Amino acid sequence: MARPVPAIVILGNGSLATARTIQQVYPGALIHGLADRVIGADRVYREFGATLRDLYQQDTPIIALCAAGIVIRTLAPMLLEKGVEPPVLAVAEDGSAVVPLLGGLGGVNVMAREIAASLDVAAAITTSGELRFGTCLLNPPEGYALGDLELGKRFVSDLLAGETLRIEGAAPWLVQAQLPEDPLARLAVHVGHAEREPAANELLIYPRNVLVAVSAHVANLPGAIRDALHEAKIAVQSIACVLACDTEMASPALREAALELAVPLRFARDVGSVGELARNAIGQSVSIFGDDAIAIAVAEQPLDPSQIGRPRGRLAVIGLGPGAAELMVPAVKAELARANDVLGYETYVRMAGPFRADQVMHCTDNREEMQRARHAFELAAQGRSVVVVSSGDPGVFAMAAAVLEALHESTDASWHNVDLEILPGVSASLATAAQAGAPLGHDFCVLSLSDNLKPWEIIEKRLDLAAQADLALAFYNPISRSRPWQLGQALDIVARHRTPETPVVLGRDIGRPGQTLRVTTLGQLTPEQVDMRTMVLVGSSTTRVILRPDGRSWVYTPRSYGDKLIPIQQ
Repeated sequence: MARPVPAIVILGNGSLATARTIQQVYPGALIHGLADRVIGADRVYREFGATLRDLYQQDTPIIALCAAGIVIRTLAPMLLEKGVEPPVLAVAEDGSAVVPLLGGLGGVNVMAREIAASLDVAAAITTSGELRFGTCLLNPPEGYALGDLELGKRFVSDLLAGETLRIEGAAPWLVQAQLPEDPLARLAVHVGHAEREPAANELLIYPRNVLVAVSAHVANLPGAIRDALHEAKIAVQSIACVLACDTEMASPALREAALELAVPLRFARDVGSVGELARNAIGQSVSIFGDDAIAIAVAEQPLDPSQIGRPRGRLAVIGLGPGAAELMVPAVKAELARANDVLGYETYVRMAGPFRADQVMHCTDNREEMQRARHAFELAAQGRSVVVVSSGDPGVFAMAAAVLEALHESTDASWHNVDLEILPGVSASLATAAQAGAPLGHDFCVLSLSDNLKPWEIIEKRLDLAAQADLALAFYNPISRSRPWQLGQALDIVARHRTPETPVVLGRDIGRPGQTLRVTTLGQLTPEQVDMRTMVLVGSSTTRVILRPDGRSWVYTPRSYGDKLIPIQQ
């Protein structure tokens, strides 16, 4: 399994050449450049601290080309427990220094050496064990898991104090290390999958060479797996993955068991028994333990879960927000980072990027929503991780409804087995309202004025009723070349129930370059002031305007009517 792709974060153009050199070491890494100060970065950000903290929370390795102190002060409030942080490094802008800061157990020193080699400098490694022995004993390579971290720290401390060690089991990564070996040493590095009680004089390292094939119908599945392993005298830490029949792909019990055991969940075609399922999946001579419900297969070498069966396909429908990177929620950023395929209207897909070379973009016309939704399910049903992109919020006049409609119409079991999730975004109406103040601070109604998918008569009726109810109004798709007359008719309907002085907010491209915000009134508003990229917010009878010192206005709708309550027209 590949290591997570790092993010390279720079503050100015002077760092760009160094960043490009580092990027050659990690081809999938994106260079994040500060807006208005970096030209040519792969991704733009506006706030250094928020960007670093987002990446840290997503467990993304961070290579920051700036002073180490800036990184330390930024991440200090988030440091909770040593051993769980992603690698974090500070690199001098000119590439003259590479300083590993965090993630000693996540391979930060390995990264530091790789980066330093590319820059032809020495990495500033300060970890005593690595300096003395040339390796971090507490950070075994992929395919192996450390036993008890606290006992491991004591073990390394004893080594540094002058003790020797012996190695029991196969540890090929330690062959080149400068370890003080002695076959009669008190301290021992023990590598093996057997269940073993931790001891102060042992460093236990478990090869992940165990596959557990299960049925989803076992009660208390995590406990049953632990019991079966204990009976076979096999350590839980050696589980590489849990395997089940693909007919049980949508089982919540399987998903929860894999999450509790912190191992990947894979699926294969039903072959009659869990024992045969395990044997066929590994494809080599294995030892099988267990019964008809749980089978344990032990391989000679660590297993790569990505080569066993296939994962449950995932389809996430995401909202980018209005366009600014800082208004995109962290869960959406994480989903984009893990995706194999990204589908959507080309403008929105480009906004979501840039993407790694291994990520596939599927750009379609904005009117092809159902075809796009079906294509997304076809990809996800193959076991891929798929993202469907919407601007704003995916559930507000966007792709979430189309995806669910496609699923509702389908009888394909593989589509219904897909892990489907809808992730929210900041909608255009809310982004515009926030810029203006709080025009939607009380009850409000959101309407699309497009009659592409519903009759204009329905729009007129809803407009009239919402205006009668004295709701603040948010208009999506207010006007276009093919619909030049509808906004005028909509304003005429609203004007039957509102005074000409009613505040109106016009937000164009809010959250994107060139955004504009204008406050006017219902009496002054004409269709010529609006285009398809404008969000129109019409106040209620209680909406108010406050002048600001800079000449602009705050618009708000009080949360209480009080004595201002206006009777609804009958």
